[in-house]
Amino acid sequence: MNNHKSTAQYNWKGRPSETIQYWHQQVRCIDDLSIQDLNPKKKIGLLGYAVDEGVRRNQGRVGAGAGPDSIRKVMGPMAYHLPKNLNILDYGDIFGEGSSLEELQKSTEENITKLLETNHFPVILGGGHDLAFPHGMAALQFTAAKNETLGIINLDAHFDLRELNNGQGHSGSPFLQILNSTKAQNKKCEYLCLGIQRAANPSSLFETAKTTGSWWMESEDCTLENWSSVKNTLDSFLSKVNKIYLSIDLDGFSSAYTPGVSAPSPMGFSPDFALKVLEYLAKSKKLLTMDVVELNPAYDNDHSTAKLAARCIEFTLRKLWE
Repeated sequence: MNNHKSTAQYNWKGRPSETIQYWHQQVRCIDDLSIQDLNPKKKIGLLGYAVDEGVRRNQGRVGAGAGPDSIRKVMGPMAYHLPKNLNILDYGDIFGEGSSLEELQKSTEENITKLLETNHFPVILGGGHDLAFPHGMAALQFTAAKNETLGIINLDAHFDLRELNNGQGHSGSPFLQILNSTKAQNKKCEYLCLGIQRAANPSSLFETAKTTGSWWMESEDCTLENWSSVKNTLDSFLSKVNKIYLSIDLDGFSSAYTPGVSAPSPMGFSPDFALKVLEYLAKSKKLLTMDVVELNPAYDNDHSTAKLAARCIEFTLRKLWE
């Protein structure tokens, strides 16, 4: 089974410059996924999850498999403000042709684990939100080995705590899968979702959130005007965990900002609110790994969704290294 493809260098391009001024000049593409940078110095590892099957199983509109390359193309021309000596390595994509979702998730978990173990800060580009299951399990195993508690913070309109479909995971089930695995393995994990929309989550999912001990804030409370309450929730959550896995589902934003997603909604939080949360988490010094999911380029007018995804990534990394 060969479910990996390296990133073509033409996906990282932008204005020419004699000095490093743009992202495309700093990113180095790695052809072989098995070769990890073993330098103990902290670095950034990009990995794409070019997979649609979980969205299809969850009855969403497919197309998120093209998300990783779309994000790369808009990041390349972006101005670069991180340290010039910081290694940023693009390890290509896990992709879905000829493999089951479960096989792809196993490969994804293994490779994110390698990134964490070799002192990368992983940035995983989706892809459907089923990515969260292998990503979260990799982070959980990594923190558990250090006897640390993992916190998962999900910026999303949906809990993604749905039951399996015919025994199979999908883009709506990853956090229930993680929490069930955590309980079965007697590991430590907390889950917080910011941006929940009642119209997108039936009452049964609120009950599941309660029974699993999940935390959440609803979309109408996720505003800058209500920041003191959001901050109190974040502070309470952060006090219970050692490390954070951050997942940004682009459908948590209003479709005015993110038309190109698997499940668009006219409601949702604003970019200003999301950036406030991202800065707060970066400054907490507990952020371990992150992903951005559910970008569907087929519906992305003027690449606005991809650009917002790229800005969220760039902003978080810049605040991490300040």
